[in-house]
Amino acid sequence: MNDTITFEDFTKVDLRVGTIIEVNSFPEARNPAYQLTIDFGDLGIKKTSAQITTLYKKEDLLKRQIVAVVNFPKKQIAKFMSECLILGAVNGKDVILLNPEDQVKNGTAVA
Repeated sequence: MNDTITFEDFTKVDLRVGTIIEVNSFPEARNPAYQLTIDFGDLGIKKTSAQITTLYKKEDLLKRQIVAVVNFPKKQIAKFMSECLILGAVNGKDVILLNPEDQVKNGTAVA
């Protein structure tokens, strides 16, 4: 661990479940990545880019539920605006996406 945070700090992070509804290649990214469009239910649709091309094909990501931080400020990546950050376990250059064990409603909070 690098830094210790308080429980209050943790509660500021808004983690939600969403379903990937669109996946596109992102050739402008410095590292291989996809552009993802994710449905977060009542929170709406958000876009992000993710460097997950080593383990996932585009067609395998469609309709897959993921966990993401939805309250970061927007971030410009090349000509693309990222609106959330999907979470995954990092193993070298591979990222294994975090997801609920069972299907849940899009927008469900993660605690």
